[in-house]
Amino acid sequence: MHRRLRWVAGAWLAFASSGCNDLKAVVVENYPNAWDDRVGAAHAATPQTEPVQPLFDGADVERPHIPVGLSPLITGLDQPTDIQFPPGHPDMAFVAEKEGRVRVFSVAHGTGRELTRLLSLESPNGSEQGVLGLAFHPAFGARGGRLYVHHTVEAERGNAGRISVTEITVQGETWSAGTLQPVLELDQPYANHNGGQLQFGPDRMLYIGFGDGGWRNDPHGHGQNASTWLGSILRIDVDTASPQAPRDGRSYGIPADNPFLDQPTARPETWAIGLRNPWRFSFAPDGRMVVGDVGQNRHEEVSIVGAGDNMGWKIREANQCFSPKSSCRTEGLVDPIYTYDHARDGASITGGYVYTGTRIPTLTGKYVFGDFTSGRVWALDLPATVPGAAPVSALGRFEALISSFGRDARGELLLADFGGGVIYRLVAAGT
Repeated sequence: MHRRLRWVAGAWLAFASSGCNDLKAVVVENYPNAWDDRVGAAHAATPQTEPVQPLFDGADVERPHIPVGLSPLITGLDQPTDIQFPPGHPDMAFVAEKEGRVRVFSVAHGTGRELTRLLSLESPNGSEQGVLGLAFHPAFGARGGRLYVHHTVEAERGNAGRISVTEITVQGETWSAGTLQPVLELDQPYANHNGGQLQFGPDRMLYIGFGDGGWRNDPHGHGQNASTWLGSILRIDVDTASPQAPRDGRSYGIPADNPFLDQPTARPETWAIGLRNPWRFSFAPDGRMVVGDVGQNRHEEVSIVGAGDNMGWKIREANQCFSPKSSCRTEGLVDPIYTYDHARDGASITGGYVYTGTRIPTLTGKYVFGDFTSGRVWALDLPATVPGAAPVSALGRFEALISSFGRDARGELLLADFGGGVIYRLVAAGT
C-alpha cells in the first residue's frame, strides 16, 4: 500500500474506538492544518503523470465491475477541492484550491496548461475550511459573467469562522476577476462540516450546501432545526431580489415555491434539512438532486433530495438509528438510495455526477461517486422512485484522496486527488 494510504488507514483505525470516524475530522483533530499537508505530502512529492489503472479488492471483488482508468489532465495543484467548466468554454477548467486560490487552465489538447490565477483569497483554511466550491451562473458567456465561490472568511464573535457565498465578476477575454460581492454569510461554530457545494439547478436557482457545523454528533442539533441554515441545502434566486429576503441585507431573492415559506420559524431560503455534511451534490439529467452525505461512525449515503425533504440527521445516520440508537422515528424521513459501511468500503463519501459522455459507454446514465479515504469509485443506476435501492458497480480503487468530481461540457468526468494535486480524466480501462 502507498505510504500516504497507509497513514490514512492507520489514522482511521487508531481513532475508530473514539467514535471519530469522519476521516477529515480525525486528520483535523491531530494535524490542525488539514485535511492536511501531512496526508498529501508523501503523494505530492511524486505526482502521477502516467495513466492509472484500477485495483479491485475487498467488497468490490463481489460487485459487478466497470473498470475505468485515470488519465492525468492537470498536475502541480495544491489541495484541489473543486473543478468547474464555464458555460460556453468547454476547454477551460477552473480549479479551486483549499488554501484560497482559483486557477484557470486550458485543457484543449488533453493536458492542462495554466492560463492565469483568477483569485488568491485570504481565506482561513485550517480543518475543513478554505475555498470549497465554485458555480458559474448559467448566463456566463463568451465575455464572461458571474462566478460564485463557497469559502471561509474571518470569524466574528468568537466563532470558528464564517462561511461566505461570494459573487465575482469574471472577464471572459482576460480571465480576470472584477468585483467581489458577498451574497450570504453564515457563522460556523466549529471548523469542520462546512459543506461546500454550489450548483445552479435546471430552474436557474442557486443551491447551496451547508453541513451541520461540526464538531461531531451534531452537538447543537442543527440537522433537525429549520431555523438555521446549518445542516441544510438552500435555494435562492441570485437574479431577482425579494423584499422579505434576506435578513442580513444581502440582495438575493427567495423563490416563491421554496418549501419552508409557510413555516414561521424556518429560514425561507431552506430547500431541505437533516444533512450532516453534504460533500458534493449534482443534478441528474431528469432534474433530480443527488447528494453524497458524509456519515459519522458507520455509514455513508447517496440520497435523492427533493423540495422540503428531511434527510434524517441526526435521528439517523444514513438509514440506521443514531440518536436514539434504537427505535428511532422514521416517519417523515427520506431513505437514502445507497449506503456503504465504514468497515468495508471507506469512511468519507465524495458525491459525483451522472455520466453523459461518450468515452466510456458502459457508464452512460450512471451516477459516479467515490470515497475520500479509500480511493474507491463506484457507479449506480438511479432508481425511478424514492425510496428505492440502487445496485452499485465497482469502477476500481485508486491511490487518491478523492476530494471532488467534475463534469465537462461533453459529459466526461474528472476526479480531483487532494493529496497528489492532480486532476484526472476518467477513461476506459487500459487506455
